[in-house]
Amino acid sequence: MNTDKRLNQLLEMLNEEPSDSFLRFAIALEYDKLNRPDEALRYFQLIVTDDPDYVGVYLHLGNLYLQMNRPDEAVHTYRAGIERTKTKDPKTCNELMQALQEIE
Repeated sequence: MNTDKRLNQLLEMLNEEPSDSFLRFAIALEYDKLNRPDEALRYFQLIVTDDPDYVGVYLHLGNLYLQMNRPDEAVHTYRAGIERTKTKDPKTCNELMQALQEIE
């Protein structure tokens, strides 16, 4: 299945479950694959706003900020993710700390 078709299916599913963070995450990843960073950013930001405990989003959002040449926002995102994950998800916390160290 090509990326455009997969994206359209995910968007249709999101219409039925508009606050589903997993679907939003999948849509953001598809937009990123299509080199449409602004759309990917929108969906990642929705997750952070509406479901800040969805810890997988922080690394991807921070990386997207770096791709968009927005390092300050990447640092802020990595740090926010570290705070969210340090007691709940040590593996994700470690990945975020490594990403942060690479740009500081």
